Amino acid sequence: MSEDRAPATGKETAVPVPDPIARDYILLSLRLGKLLPGIVDSYFGPADLKAQVEAEAPLTASKLREMASSFESRLTREVVEPDRVRWLKAQMVAFEAQALMLAGDPLPYEDYITCLFDVTPVQIPEAVFDAAADDLARLLPSGELRTETVADRLAVWDSHFTIDEDRVPALAQWVVTQVRERADRLVGLPSGESIDFEFVSGGPWSAFNQYEGAGRSSIEVNTAALRRPADLIHMAAHECYPGRHTERAWKERRLVGEMHRLEATVALLNTPEALIGEGLAYLGERMVVPDDVMVDLLVELYGRGGLELASDPAAAREAAEKQVRIQRALAGLRGVTSNAAFLFHAGGASRDDVAAYLSRYLLTSLEKAEKRMASLTDPILRAQVIAGSEGERLIRRWFELGRASEQADLFGRLLREQLTPGSLSAELSSGGHGEAGW
Repeated sequence: MSEDRAPATGKETAVPVPDPIARDYILLSLRLGKLLPGIVDSYFGPADLKAQVEAEAPLTASKLREMASSFESRLTREVVEPDRVRWLKAQMVAFEAQALMLAGDPLPYEDYITCLFDVTPVQIPEAVFDAAADDLARLLPSGELRTETVADRLAVWDSHFTIDEDRVPALAQWVVTQVRERADRLVGLPSGESIDFEFVSGGPWSAFNQYEGAGRSSIEVNTAALRRPADLIHMAAHECYPGRHTERAWKERRLVGEMHRLEATVALLNTPEALIGEGLAYLGERMVVPDDVMVDLLVELYGRGGLELASDPAAAREAAEKQVRIQRALAGLRGVTSNAAFLFHAGGASRDDVAAYLSRYLLTSLEKAEKRMASLTDPILRAQVIAGSEGERLIRRWFELGRASEQADLFGRLLREQLTPGSLSAELSSGGHGEAGW
């Protein structure tokens, strides 16, 4: 082993030896993970640091906060790169907020979210959800009695596009290949990256991505949950290309391999980096699968999935075009769970009232809404549910700073740089707005 390389966890056999700042950041991250299991989304850094933390007694939350504060005070003395300082400081603010929560002295919910994600959250007006429901009511066929709810009509529509479960593995890998090719043309992919798939039936996830280092992700795909073509396309873009896998692979290549910023070997939920990752995954889907491409992919998947509709090409294309409009309307409901979290944690609403809110605006049954309530009481997900809608909103506005021809380059920055929500907000404040290309 070279003197400037260290044995690593995961698929990578070695990584650069971290500088003192990266070393202490990794130790803080892993120690937080010991206090709050599940907060560490992935780690492929030096194996000795992981072993050190595993051998330690857990820190108290107050001690972790003290260490985070001390670490933050070192940054301007020990780090010369402004973007690295800004990124690490934003992460430390999130660490300290988590430590307060763990110590039983949490910040008010809105302040907590602001500290975790480096952005002031915005609640979406219910008029946005009502407009989405109105769009769905116009798009979805009604039954003979015309008395069904929009939720009922959506369930019937979806049932016409349900693929046999045994076909899902082949279809998932086919559509991943399609979006990979498009992502490579648009934003580029680091050489040697790859994804290993495991197909399971049942479980709490539709798909779960674990980044392992060396440009590789393992993705568990739930074949019972991903049985509709539109959901397979979303999974492929969001989890794979140019979403979570692509981001982790590029940041390993550039930040770790080229710049030796070893803090990028650990990824944490409920931090500014998590909001960037969620936002780019949603926006990346719009980049690689614009409406016309979505229609073509859906039609192909109808045929490959053995759907009866595929026997009539004109009807298949008409259905695919309608599905795209339905998907865009459903995207207007992404802020519902975020709003519900604020109602529950900041607005004083009861559990029953929040479940009713979720049922109404997500167009789902009260039973399913009550199950979704579990995410609002989980110590990690109660905040992480904000990251998707807030990340998408922020990054979409940031994209509008550039012309359509510049948006692939902007997306490349998200994949390769240590950007924070605060730095994007600062660019928005100083840069004005252009026209979005999609």
